[in-house]
Amino acid sequence: MKPITENQIEEYAITELQALGYSYVHGAVISPGGLPPPQPLATPPQAGGEFLERESFEQIVLTDRLRDAVARINPHIPADAREQAVQKAVKLYSPDMKAANEEFHSFLIEKVKVPYTEDGFERSHEVALIDFENVDNNEFLAVNQFTITENNYNKRPDVLLFVNGIPLVVIELKNAADENATMQGAFNQIETYKATIPTLFNYNAFSVISDGFDAKAGTISAGLSRFMAWPVCVRTRTGRKSLDGKYFVYVIECENGSYYIGQTEDIEVRYKQHCDGNGAKWTKANKPVRIIHYEEFTSREEAIKREHDLKTGFGRKWIKREIAADRNRQYEFLDNSEPTMASKFTPQLDTLIKGMLRPEILLDLVRNFIVFERSTVHDKKTGQTQIVSIKKLAAYHQYYAVNKAVASTLSASAENGDRKGGVVWHTQGSGKSLSMVFYTGKLVASLDNPTVVVITDRNDLDEQLFGTFAASKALLRQEPVQATSREHLKELLKVASGGIVFTTIQKFLPTDGGSVYDLLSDRKNIVVIADEAHRTQYGFEAEVRDIVDKESKEVVGQRIAYGFAKYMRDALPNATYIGFTGTPIESDDVNTPQVFGSYIDRYDIMDAVNDGATVKIYYESRLAKVNLTDEGRELIKQFDNELEETDELTEKQKAKAKWTKVEAIVGNSERIRNLANDIVAHFEKRQEVFEGKAMIVAMSRRIAVDLYEQIIALRPDWHEADKAKGAIKIVMTASSADGPAMAAHHTSKQERRELADRFKDENDPLKLVIVRDMWLTGFDAPCLHTLYVDKPMRGHTLMQAIARVNRVFKDKPGGLVVDYLGLATDLKKALSFYGAAGGKGDPTIDIEQAVVAMQEKLEVVQQMFDETSKSHDDILAEDSAAYGEDGFHYARFFAADPRQKLEIILQAEEHILGLEEGRDRFIREVSLLAQALALTNPHPAAVAIAEEVAFFQAVKARMVKLGGTGGGGSTDDYETTIRRIIDQSLSSDKVVDIFDAAGMQKPEISILSDEFLLEVKGMKHKNLALELLKKILNDEISSRMKKNLVKSKELLKMLEDAVKKYQNNLLSTAEIIEELIRLAKEVKDSDLQGEKLGLNEDEVAFYNALEVNDSAVEVLGDDTLREIAREIAEKVKSNTTIDWPIRESSRAKLMVLVRRTLAKYGYPPDKQQKAIETVLKQAELMAGMLSAN
Repeated sequence: MKPITENQIEEYAITELQALGYSYVHGAVISPGGLPPPQPLATPPQAGGEFLERESFEQIVLTDRLRDAVARINPHIPADAREQAVQKAVKLYSPDMKAANEEFHSFLIEKVKVPYTEDGFERSHEVALIDFENVDNNEFLAVNQFTITENNYNKRPDVLLFVNGIPLVVIELKNAADENATMQGAFNQIETYKATIPTLFNYNAFSVISDGFDAKAGTISAGLSRFMAWPVCVRTRTGRKSLDGKYFVYVIECENGSYYIGQTEDIEVRYKQHCDGNGAKWTKANKPVRIIHYEEFTSREEAIKREHDLKTGFGRKWIKREIAADRNRQYEFLDNSEPTMASKFTPQLDTLIKGMLRPEILLDLVRNFIVFERSTVHDKKTGQTQIVSIKKLAAYHQYYAVNKAVASTLSASAENGDRKGGVVWHTQGSGKSLSMVFYTGKLVASLDNPTVVVITDRNDLDEQLFGTFAASKALLRQEPVQATSREHLKELLKVASGGIVFTTIQKFLPTDGGSVYDLLSDRKNIVVIADEAHRTQYGFEAEVRDIVDKESKEVVGQRIAYGFAKYMRDALPNATYIGFTGTPIESDDVNTPQVFGSYIDRYDIMDAVNDGATVKIYYESRLAKVNLTDEGRELIKQFDNELEETDELTEKQKAKAKWTKVEAIVGNSERIRNLANDIVAHFEKRQEVFEGKAMIVAMSRRIAVDLYEQIIALRPDWHEADKAKGAIKIVMTASSADGPAMAAHHTSKQERRELADRFKDENDPLKLVIVRDMWLTGFDAPCLHTLYVDKPMRGHTLMQAIARVNRVFKDKPGGLVVDYLGLATDLKKALSFYGAAGGKGDPTIDIEQAVVAMQEKLEVVQQMFDETSKSHDDILAEDSAAYGEDGFHYARFFAADPRQKLEIILQAEEHILGLEEGRDRFIREVSLLAQALALTNPHPAAVAIAEEVAFFQAVKARMVKLGGTGGGGSTDDYETTIRRIIDQSLSSDKVVDIFDAAGMQKPEISILSDEFLLEVKGMKHKNLALELLKKILNDEISSRMKKNLVKSKELLKMLEDAVKKYQNNLLSTAEIIEELIRLAKEVKDSDLQGEKLGLNEDEVAFYNALEVNDSAVEVLGDDTLREIAREIAEKVKSNTTIDWPIRESSRAKLMVLVRRTLAKYGYPPDKQQKAIETVLKQAELMAGMLSAN
């Protein structure tokens, strides 16, 4: 008996949803011709008196519920316009599922436009499908077992969540107690639904997959690696008061001294809605300050009555009098800081439901935290490139950080606010750019039509971030604009309200060399967002700078200059400033807090890696691989010291002479030649174990070009003059004055966009890029796995650069930073201020640590071949060379011919199977070893063991094939990282069938023939014979499970009992093989039962269902049971429909027919109920087979 079933998990999920305010109905109730709902809708029942909420199983949207909601939300819009909006929503015509999903999302966010003509002008009604302002004005419904038919497929998702009749969320559940029911399986089921019933996903906001313990959510565009957990329940307070079973009447005091009165079941969540501007029009216009008075009631009716009383003139006077007399009851929030992380002992499904699927959070996510981005994908087969839409949903850290940032901004921009919105520190690779988009979108809706100014410090960053914002204009409710000059910036900011403006900070520099920037606007509803807010140029400090004559280059005077923060304050004195950064603020940085304030939210490296938002970064020093002299290293050190003392923006003030010396050393022709050789060799080794892309960071454009020439000299086929082709490119700008060599690599803004698209596309042949400054921050290419650094870098710049390789991508186990200039000291400095800022986890892990871990795993696997195996004597009797002094001698594999190699693999497998829990241990440890190898290759230690790991993997592959599972993880995990090594080690070996490899002839007719079973019995490797028999029998019985429930269950129990006896040492290996051979003959004989009885396959199944009752067999005899079986089979065939398992009326009808048939033939009454239940289960199998055909 299973400790917990999938149905129980489903019931538990529905119970939790009901506790959050969802209504619940079983899919059968609202199916075509189903039972009436518990509470009738406003829409009257269909003709004939039977409620038909769904006209057919093809109908996805609960149209009557949607129609009711649209009427309720849009009472001011004519009924015919509302109906047109409903029909538009129900009838999406796009043939592409993703395009339809994006179109419907626009209906939700931008409302459905219904055109009409008035006074000769074209106008349109805007019809809302969901009331985002008032959560309680919507209907939230959970439905399980909702049958859908489309394209001759019949599918029944576990749970659907409807909002106003729209299926926004699909939940797919697996059994937590079933080791074969995995998150991968749940994800695969969602993919099956998308392929077979795509119309459901026209309306889908996101899907949830869970095995009962783990739970993750993702959109229709997300692969499994992009499904994210939601480990926080709600933005709760520590020590939150118990609210269960209570209703509240509350009085909110607003900033202007007015009061707002309301009632609710959850006072804390409702107050948050008011603070976010989503509670009521009054509190949106007048900022809430506190809940100055509240009262508790045990029923909603009492609360509503009290709310009505307090809203009267007398009630308002009473409130003021109680407050004046200090008799009011103010609500105290115990802690209003961070979201509460769930306990590790709380199932993630519970946490996700209570956090993410809470009605107000669900609507907030749909409205403010979903974007559609455009990406280009290259098809290797056709050579064509197409633009695809990618739907992205905020992760939990983005959701809570953005809501806190909006609240902080509203407070800072208020009448008495300090204009410091704060700093959001989210580590690189965790979606900072998208967080800025989500923040801006929600801020635009919460603040009074603000002007948002987004500032970066470099043109390429401005372009990248602008591209992210431009792709999200639906969420932003407007199109962002890029300032092209100082004059354009001034023009864009001299507006009354509105607008999202992008600019570089340099445009705030006074043009006349003065110390004051022109006033652009003194409005208070301007918000300045600074990307990478830690930059030193955001200061207020003044310094004396030289004035240089443009022609003579001589110093002709001096002037006072300030940090850009001062100039921005000149231009926008009443703006509110908020910063987003991927690296922490240094402890001695006084400018950043002075401009932006303190941290609002932190999401550090450890958080990101633990959540699967990023992968670990490994560090490898290859300084010894190139010729850099001690003098060179000392000059680089001096150069770094000077960088620390000099403003990053004042390039002319740097010691050019010293920089030139360093550049000359680093760019020495012999060194560049050595560097090119090393990079090419290293990169190709990396590609052998994990295909991906790499970036080289060069110190100067000259070095970048020289390095390019050296690399293509080694690999000429990588070069293409056409920027749309080729495997290697330089991303830089140049002019004719730089000479023809550099000018050939100049890239325009459009060409850089196209190169970025190529580099991000895993299928595009562009694999290697060389950069100097571009693409080191804000550039996101998940398939990038290696960064070669040949440029002095420090602090934030260094940390941002290395984070280019930490993006999640397929089964990428980690990113690698290869250091050619000895940056270890700089990394330590960066780590020191990272830790001082409260960050958890190291930004990089030394590759040597990964090597140590790999060697530990290697020793674990090697040790298994030294252990004493039960199969020792049998293997040794066959091959005297199989064992040596230290155990199983597998080293002979590497010098053997192909046939001998196969034999050694079989011997190794037999040895492992003879160990206690050998199979599971071996599969798990080899998987971990392969992962470690992928991280460390091409480290010499990894190269040295590559063939040995390939052998272990070949043995593991045999076991997985026989056992049907990969044990320690998904069968696909890390397979790509070792595929080529296996190919190189074994590719010369001919393909040999597994039966032939075991020394057996493959059976041609029946896998359970007497000849085959006799051959199995005579196999030399007994453990292999056992595993083979278990695999075959399990597969054979499982295939019969789809046709004959009773007989297959009986055979499966016999198999499980035999295996348990063996595991408990009650049977020897030889005895268990005999037992399984007997069982195999039983299986074979069961196939002939129908022929002996004169029954077909379906009739035999019902015969077996009836004969489980021994007394019935004795009373009625075989002949009568055969007649009953024939009659029941015929009645089941004629009365089953595609949906009958979930239609109570159909099931009841069939139950009556079965009962009458049993009574007709005198089946013992005391045994009838059990027989009916068994027959119905068999009938359900038959219905499934019929629908599949």
